[in-house]
Amino acid sequence: MEAKTKKEKPIDVKRWSRAATVLAVVVMTAPPVVVLLGGRNFGAPGVWIQTAVTGLRKGSSDLPLHHTTPRHNDDRLLGGLLVDGFDEESCHSRYQYAMYRRNPGRRPSRYLVSKLRRHEALQRRCGPGTTAYTTAIDQLRSGNNKSATSLECRYIVSLPYQGLGNRILAAASAFLYALLTERVLLIDPSHGMDALFCEPFLGATWMLPPGFFPLQGYASFTNDTAETYGNMLRNKVIGAATQQMPAFAYVYLHSEASAHDKSFFWDEDHGLLRRIQWLVMRTDNYIVPGLFLAEAFRVELDKMFPEPDAIFHHLGRYLFHPNNHVWGLVTRYYDAYLADAAELVGIQVRVFGAQPNSPELLEQITKCTQNHGRLLPALLAAGTEPGTPESRRGKTKKAVLVTSLKSWYYEKLKGMYWENATSTGETVGVHQPSHEEYQRFGVVSHDAKAWAEMYLLSLSDALVTTSQSTFGYVAQGLGGLRPWVMYRPAYDVATVPDPLCGRAVSMEPCFFAAPNYNVWEKQWFDASTVVPHAQSCADFPWGGLMLVGRLE
Repeated sequence: MEAKTKKEKPIDVKRWSRAATVLAVVVMTAPPVVVLLGGRNFGAPGVWIQTAVTGLRKGSSDLPLHHTTPRHNDDRLLGGLLVDGFDEESCHSRYQYAMYRRNPGRRPSRYLVSKLRRHEALQRRCGPGTTAYTTAIDQLRSGNNKSATSLECRYIVSLPYQGLGNRILAAASAFLYALLTERVLLIDPSHGMDALFCEPFLGATWMLPPGFFPLQGYASFTNDTAETYGNMLRNKVIGAATQQMPAFAYVYLHSEASAHDKSFFWDEDHGLLRRIQWLVMRTDNYIVPGLFLAEAFRVELDKMFPEPDAIFHHLGRYLFHPNNHVWGLVTRYYDAYLADAAELVGIQVRVFGAQPNSPELLEQITKCTQNHGRLLPALLAAGTEPGTPESRRGKTKKAVLVTSLKSWYYEKLKGMYWENATSTGETVGVHQPSHEEYQRFGVVSHDAKAWAEMYLLSLSDALVTTSQSTFGYVAQGLGGLRPWVMYRPAYDVATVPDPLCGRAVSMEPCFFAAPNYNVWEKQWFDASTVVPHAQSCADFPWGGLMLVGRLE
């Protein structure tokens, strides 16, 4: 478990000019601990990205200061992962995040930092609004693919879909592929994509300009579309001997993708794809582990990520900054209920499908947190009170933040810790920001709450998640946390599984549909034995693949 850090009592801090001297007297108190319970089962195909291309920042003196004492605010650029120069008022979260995080997180490699700076320059040189982009759009419209290997500007359009967690992981995957292949990343703007996130690239946009993309119906292509890479490969439209490559290709990497679709991951295919100027990628998966199958990528990936179990941790913190509205949801809730916590423990609860309120799941939550992870104190029998108030002085308080579609689990936990004393003498309060009860597809306010709650979970000291939940994967990755994972009962029957939970070996998300057949060699294989630093996912052992830390 990550080290627990005491938090100072919040004090009011006023903004002063850079030349001013501030004298603050901080009163130390015994801080409480917080537990976060959260989770949604989102499937809306909307996303999130603030579209304005940001300019130069106004200066650090213009940044509103958070009123609580920060924990790790000495490195607001996260070891060089982020770049200085943005207009700070346009995106408060980018530089204020460091004042809220409890876990300092991993530091990026120098090579990754240099790759990010080069990619930002590529986005500015070739992205929307440039002459190069206009030329590339004209070539796409005409169907002309002028020797893409010699072109300076190549593009990948990402079509992430399904739930918000899926979309975040899919966009991160497309970005890593763009880094590896020196392509400009553009995110499809449909379904309110600009409503949740700030722009990640200084002086450039990652949004595909709406209304001017010449591929009709590109956002709804399927594995039956003739122009998918897998179909063109299967039908021998393209191959190693092909002289004139098409102007574009669809890359279909949904969970139901065929073996030919998944040939995307092999070295031979990357040589072909490099000759195509425009790629449109559709996926609902975190495909990063599959990129290690290509030996041409493996060396580069090892240089960028010497800690392979922290890839999404770095990509997520670089790309996904809540816009000011969502950041307001995060900070107001944190300041009101969580800021005085000595420890923040998150528990993400996902309800699958139309599951009714489940006493079995509640039992799984309490046993995992009290007995296995020992994250929450055990309860005494009703009517039993431990000692006198004097003997409990110095005991910490714990707060529970429930973020779930259902309010039932929140109500039950709240009642447990109000009606019964704890064995340690600690007091536990329970809070829940929202309970939407059911998924609201395409509703921006729904996605905004989900994104805020993911982010609150990521600020935990320790985390408990529901298996197979991309919502939980995003939270653990952003926070740099190895969670306790509550396993899903077989066939979703109303039972408490055995084992009921276990500590994850990595904070990396699971790739649910890893390749298992090489169409070039006509051979089945187990990706967990081929990909370095990878193993089967404990919460999805049926073909799932997860990156882990290097063996010493």
